[in-house]
Amino acid sequence: MSRPRVVLAGLGDTGLLTAGALRAGERRFGPLDLTGVATTPALVSGQELGVRLARPEDWRRDYLVELRRYRSLQGARVVHGAVVDADLDAGEVRVARAGGGTETLAYDVLVVATGVANGFWRDASVRSTAEAERDLRARHEQVAGAGRVAVVGGGAAAVSVAGNLALTWPDKQVDLYFPGERPLPQHHGRTWVGVRRRLEAAGVGLHPGHRAVLPESDEPSPGPVTFSTSQPPAEADLVLWAVGRVRPHTGWLPSRVLDDGGFVRTGLDLRVRDAAGDPVDGIFAIGDVAATDPLRSSARNFSHHLLARNLRAHLDGRPPKEMTLPGRRWGSVLGPQPDGLDVWTASGRRTHLPRWFQDRVIQPVAVRRVLYGGVRRG
Repeated sequence: MSRPRVVLAGLGDTGLLTAGALRAGERRFGPLDLTGVATTPALVSGQELGVRLARPEDWRRDYLVELRRYRSLQGARVVHGAVVDADLDAGEVRVARAGGGTETLAYDVLVVATGVANGFWRDASVRSTAEAERDLRARHEQVAGAGRVAVVGGGAAAVSVAGNLALTWPDKQVDLYFPGERPLPQHHGRTWVGVRRRLEAAGVGLHPGHRAVLPESDEPSPGPVTFSTSQPPAEADLVLWAVGRVRPHTGWLPSRVLDDGGFVRTGLDLRVRDAAGDPVDGIFAIGDVAATDPLRSSARNFSHHLLARNLRAHLDGRPPKEMTLPGRRWGSVLGPQPDGLDVWTASGRRTHLPRWFQDRVIQPVAVRRVLYGGVRRG
């Protein structure tokens, strides 16, 4: 019997995790013919934007990793390019290859993990690893050269940027402007209380109730920042826009599986739905592109294990299971720091992991070996 053909459209964080979960299941359920489509031949993670801008070498070590180093992709085929079209009835997707030309990939199961564009740090451009590294250095140098930085946004990315810039450059004036009474509205209030102490100790200026007039582009720009909430303009050498203007990478999918925002209609079992709410045979979605719930909970919460389980259930004719929604976001906000890592639960409880534990246990063992299924040395 031939191996089931699985196409993973997208090899970012959730796509890679899904590949690892599928590989782990092969020992029990049998091998798969796995093909992944990646716009960059390396993982360019969307995580830890603050560390990415402030300490790029630290970020690069853990979050910019060549795909060939992941053991979960050993034996799989990785196509460098972007999915540009899909025929869901025929079970085919068309890929524009990085070197030119197109290729059609047939599948028995399609996993949509193409992610979203979010600000200046996440996009769907097809590029080489060297180009991704040049962008990493250029963004860092742009921020390093600014004496006064305004960060606009109230989500975790904005808070992470403001905190990491201030902690890395104590002499730099960093101000955070956000529209609500507090940032991190999707986290427990206790999480913000703890993070605020760290920001204030680092000298970050906090400006609640400031709703900025947004430019057309999310690219970093010179100040000033103007507001629609009657405050005077805020001067800055550089403005970083982290305002959550999320755009899903779904232009290649038919509209019948997309909601009004262009996200993929996805049930809590991670199967894709059509406009009538019925599952589309053999198609799953995961990550920020999947409209499972307002928090896009399948992008975290270890949902890749559920997807792998349900994908096998689909192939074997068994019923799927559904994910449990956490209600609030949890995890790290500021990312790894010289003194360790703070992790916040959904109930706002803080756990501090010392730096040695982060470097010797969390990253090499929990993340690389267990979560991603093994990463070879570079």
